[in-house]
Amino acid sequence: MHTERGFPFLFYCLAASHGSFLPHHSFIISIYTMDKFLICGLGNPGDEYANTRHNTGWMAMDHFAKATGAEWRDRRYGFVAETSLKGRKVFLLKPTTFMNLSGNAVRYWLNEEKIDQSRLLVVSDDVALPLGEFRLKGSGSNGGHNGLGHIIQLIGENFSRLRIGIGNDYPRGGQIDWVLGHYSSEDMKILQPTLDLSVDIIKSFVLQGINETMNQYNKLGKRKK
Repeated sequence: MHTERGFPFLFYCLAASHGSFLPHHSFIISIYTMDKFLICGLGNPGDEYANTRHNTGWMAMDHFAKATGAEWRDRRYGFVAETSLKGRKVFLLKPTTFMNLSGNAVRYWLNEEKIDQSRLLVVSDDVALPLGEFRLKGSGSNGGHNGLGHIIQLIGENFSRLRIGIGNDYPRGGQIDWVLGHYSSEDMKILQPTLDLSVDIIKSFVLQGINETMNQYNKLGKRKK
């Protein structure tokens, strides 16, 4: 029987009575086969970390959940929300392992939902990019980010990531205070358009894949001077 990925297929069950099939006992069951994707935004749990630079990944997840009507549930290793896009099932993840153990949450949910690693997108903050700029990559190193580093330690480098710039306007030795610092209202005016665009970027990743998404959006990642 012919099936297409992401679309329902039908099969018929005929109930037998006295050795013969009776049409009025026939029924149709629709079974859906769905591609699955995991979108993970990195951050730290707790009110004290809300709207901090290091929680930019969480902020992107909240934007996407709001845009798609997905509701968060407190699950193992993180807050998880589910939605679907054109027959593709999308799991959103905000790890509650704290940043340096993010890989535990990512590995668990990939295995739990049997999601191929090629369908993982991790959203993180990046001090190497100016505030509000972003960059998509299909693989690579951790770039000094401990959350990405732990994920790579557990599953390797071959997963897609969306890095959102938080800037690096801090003195020597001040990186920890910087990334754990809160965004100002002026910062948010710069960051907000990127968070809004991240919704479209994630949708594109799910529907078109990382290569097409990079081609379409990376050219928009630099802020106009």
